[in-house]
Amino acid sequence: MPYFDAASAAPLHPVAREALLASLDEGWADPARLYREGRRARLLLDAAREAAAEAVGCRPDELIFTPSGTHAVHSGVSGVLAARRRAGRRLVHSAVEHSSVLHAAEVHEAAGGTRGEVAVNGAGRVAAGDVAAALTGDTALVAVQSANHEVGTEQPVEEVAGLCQEAGVPLLVDAAQSLPWGQVPGAWSVLAASAHKWGGPPGVGLLVVRKGTRFAPQGPADERESGRSAGFENLPAIVAAAASLRALRGPETSAEASRLRALVDRIRARVPELVPDVEVVGDPVHRLPHLVTFSCLYVDGETLLGELDRAGFSVSSGSSCTSSTLIPSHVLRAMGVLSEGNVRVSLPYGTAEAEVERFLEVLPGLVRSVRERLGVPARPVEAAPAAGPGDLVVDALGKRCPIPVIELAKVIGRVPVGGTVTVLSDDEAARQDIPAWCTMREQEYVGERAAERGAAYVVRRRV
Repeated sequence: MPYFDAASAAPLHPVAREALLASLDEGWADPARLYREGRRARLLLDAAREAAAEAVGCRPDELIFTPSGTHAVHSGVSGVLAARRRAGRRLVHSAVEHSSVLHAAEVHEAAGGTRGEVAVNGAGRVAAGDVAAALTGDTALVAVQSANHEVGTEQPVEEVAGLCQEAGVPLLVDAAQSLPWGQVPGAWSVLAASAHKWGGPPGVGLLVVRKGTRFAPQGPADERESGRSAGFENLPAIVAAAASLRALRGPETSAEASRLRALVDRIRARVPELVPDVEVVGDPVHRLPHLVTFSCLYVDGETLLGELDRAGFSVSSGSSCTSSTLIPSHVLRAMGVLSEGNVRVSLPYGTAEAEVERFLEVLPGLVRSVRERLGVPARPVEAAPAAGPGDLVVDALGKRCPIPVIELAKVIGRVPVGGTVTVLSDDEAARQDIPAWCTMREQEYVGERAAERGAAYVVRRRV
């Protein structure tokens, strides 16, 4: 069964498996003890730290291991903000950061701090100049990811790092998605990553704090990991994580990245040709080699992912209906693109070309089947004559997206050019998907107004 969700968790790397099994026998003792077994465990821990530091591009004494990438992000944000309290209490981050950064920002704000959010363009990329413009005299920390976890867009980290360095503000980089493919360039100050993203075992994160960066660990003191990550080290998992990351720094990684990029290019080009009303999102140039995201109009994302699963493909989505929350993806919202019918394909190392071809073969039929079940006409906008009443109201209250968008598409042709359709909806996703539909279908989104229930979204027919 093809597994196309490496951005969530990559399959265990063969080197990681070998190192894990070997260290279960050799690395079970407490590395803080002075007896033989403890000294052997300490040697394994030190070797793992050196290997990981070399792969990241930092000094071994700048790197600690944490219980997860999320833990590393939280510790990095809170540690820098606490240490720089006198310099200021403002945190600046991009609008598309991982939820771990946003949750840390919420805690900071609740404790009396402030934050600024930097917008991205339609491809999900932040402008380095916009980050610099957001820096104020009381900015204590900037957080910008190296590459986005939902759409694969790479951020101009090196340029941002240079601007932050000039301003005397540390930069924290969430490198979870990009570290498997190479080091993060630039004069960043803090870096966080997670082993299960590069084929290491879950439950291991990295936190790097470069020398010269003020840092004050929060929480109860602990003697382990330089006092920056409490608790007994999971040494076998750490050894396996470091071994697999080091293995990815070989010349074969570059060749595999080029091969996967070609497969992703094929998906980016072929899906819009094979499936009508599809938008490929994310930056077409500045992107991870293995990841592509597209959104299908008039499709329920949860249903589509279920159909793909039954067809033998494991993929994920940024759609609200495929996650544990009904709130649309903050990444897709920041980009202003469609959230429903969203599919993220992230190819693991070794993905066969034949698997990608089979995905392209089955996808059109599955999308068509889902749309037929939702009652979507072949060409909804052009299905009705251009004459009729000047204004229509569609009551979609109590209906989840994509139903409000489908109902809009069914009736837009009943009003003349210049006429309006008002959609009543209490689904949060409609706030994002109706404007996105207008952009895709060349209609005019007039705006939103309050309604007795939910909101009223007004669309003017242009074509």
